[in-house]
Amino acid sequence: MRIVHSALRRDLERVRIVASDPELLTEARRQAIGEHVVWLMHTLHRHHHGEDEHVWPEIRRRDPAAGALLDQMDADHRSIAQPMRDVEDAGDPFGAGTMPASELLDRLARLQAVLLPHLAREEQEMMPVVAKLLSYDEWHDLGHRAFVRGKPLMHLAMEGHWVLDNATPEDRARIITVLPAAPRFVLLHLLGGPYAKRRESLWSNTPAAALPPLPLEDSR
Repeated sequence: MRIVHSALRRDLERVRIVASDPELLTEARRQAIGEHVVWLMHTLHRHHHGEDEHVWPEIRRRDPAAGALLDQMDADHRSIAQPMRDVEDAGDPFGAGTMPASELLDRLARLQAVLLPHLAREEQEMMPVVAKLLSYDEWHDLGHRAFVRGKPLMHLAMEGHWVLDNATPEDRARIITVLPAAPRFVLLHLLGGPYAKRRESLWSNTPAAALPPLPLEDSR
């Protein structure tokens, strides 16, 4: 969860860096960013859906005393939903050049104002509860149902390479080693091209390219 959150914080900051600099914001990069923010919002929506439909109900079943914190998670998701839609709705007009960068940046700031505290609360308060209630194998199985099952292979590959982008060796190993040998080989050696092409169109020759995932302590 921390690794996925760190990748999300990284790319929101990448968008801010590039969209704030007119010299970096070429027509092609503007279109790529417009498409990417839509993808990011879809990814975040699927992440929240997996939590709401699978993770939080299981935690509530196992520990009714966690109800107040789970209610806060639900309230957070509701408060984040509209800012997410606002950013998603900005993708096409921004990419087409009919929305100024200032408007996209304003929408991103409004999203981050509610999203970043939620991510922090989830990491600092919710995940320790999850860790106490679920074994490693139980979390692995629940996470597979919540975040992996039913997704097309190319979608999983895109998300996988996005999470691995500039990750530390330790976090990279954590992600890779949970995969069985065959899917790991396919992910690492056969399905990296689409993400590499997207990454090039978005961040090449900009300070954003070198930005690592942003853990909680680096995002304040």
